[in-house]
Amino acid sequence: MRADVAVLGAGIVGVGVAIHLAKRGRSVTLIDRGEAGGATSFGNAGLIQREGVAPYSFPRSLVQLARYGRNRALDMRFAWGALPALASPLAQYWWHSRPSSYARIVQDYARFIAHSVTEHEALIDEAQAGALVAREGWIDVYRSRRAFEREQAAAEAHRALGVEYQVLDPDGLAAAEPALAPVFAGAIRWSQPWTVRDPFALTQAYLRLFKSLGGSFRKGDGMTLREDGTGWEVQTDAGPLVAREAVVAMGPWSGDLLRRLGRRLPFFVKRGYHAHYRPRDGEGLRHAIHDEAGYVVAPMAAGLRLTTGAQFRHRDSAADPAQVAACEAVARPAFPLGEQIPGSLWMGSRPCTPDMKPVIGPAHRRGLWVATGHAHHGLTLGPATGRLLAEMMTGETPFVDPAPYRMDRFR
Repeated sequence: MRADVAVLGAGIVGVGVAIHLAKRGRSVTLIDRGEAGGATSFGNAGLIQREGVAPYSFPRSLVQLARYGRNRALDMRFAWGALPALASPLAQYWWHSRPSSYARIVQDYARFIAHSVTEHEALIDEAQAGALVAREGWIDVYRSRRAFEREQAAAEAHRALGVEYQVLDPDGLAAAEPALAPVFAGAIRWSQPWTVRDPFALTQAYLRLFKSLGGSFRKGDGMTLREDGTGWEVQTDAGPLVAREAVVAMGPWSGDLLRRLGRRLPFFVKRGYHAHYRPRDGEGLRHAIHDEAGYVVAPMAAGLRLTTGAQFRHRDSAADPAQVAACEAVARPAFPLGEQIPGSLWMGSRPCTPDMKPVIGPAHRRGLWVATGHAHHGLTLGPATGRLLAEMMTGETPFVDPAPYRMDRFR
């Protein structure tokens, strides 16, 4: 089998790359070990975060570090045994989070994430997937007046970056979400983002769009990729595929393949969990809601999805659902969570970089390209990443400056 491009990894990012290459006349084969959208892209809060101009930074205050050091916070937990291997990338993460560097990162992020909704919108229309999304934004809720006022100031500082929001007092929050208990001091409603009722179904809809453009999807192991003369060969369930170019979009496994091909990058993973709950007494939610305590409850087709914060552990170690249970205990008094739906507990890993920006562009070998490292914003930036990389690969003028996301920024 032959193709112009082999795209390795069929998460939301890989499918976005494949679609945009197919739109530009390339013959593309998309390859994954499992179903499209069945790994990292399966489990998230379903947020297309137009407002997400400020990526999660490493805590720098001693108060924050002491709180996380107790290893009982809902938004971040870790395994002591995993820390030695994470020491170098986390030290770089801490360094890039200093105020002077972080301000530049926010500017880079804002220019890219400004296109997140519009790039999804185009594909959603073409894929006839409008029923899977809601266009009403999402809500941050705050339990203390101090946190509420602090975050209002942070939100206002981002207006210059195109972020729009509304402040809700307790009465306004009750009108927007009557099923919530009156335990919150206030809320911020981000009006521009869209939310997805089933992220897996959206990726599958994009896959069907890709196939309608002439693309091919095969089961195969991206780790078998090897150089083959002037191109690349990868093993699939239908035999070897030879392509002139290859794209590594394997999420948290991308670093493994790049390392085997001779390029070590400071990737690390943040693991996360979710579980689904039946709405209590039939009461649902209209918006996805992030509690400052450190979790999100989002209305999904399968029920109310409770998603945890980050967990720093070895990517392939056994699941530790204690973080889900801790989030559930805090969420139940405030949210209409009924019984947990059997079999709904899920765990996945987010691919991260120390400077909080994805890696998009040419790799260190001829004909090899990379699209990974999106951390919490894989769903948000999947289509935008696909367009940016496809423009780079086909010689078009990129719609945003790709320099901040190039792989060679890591020496």
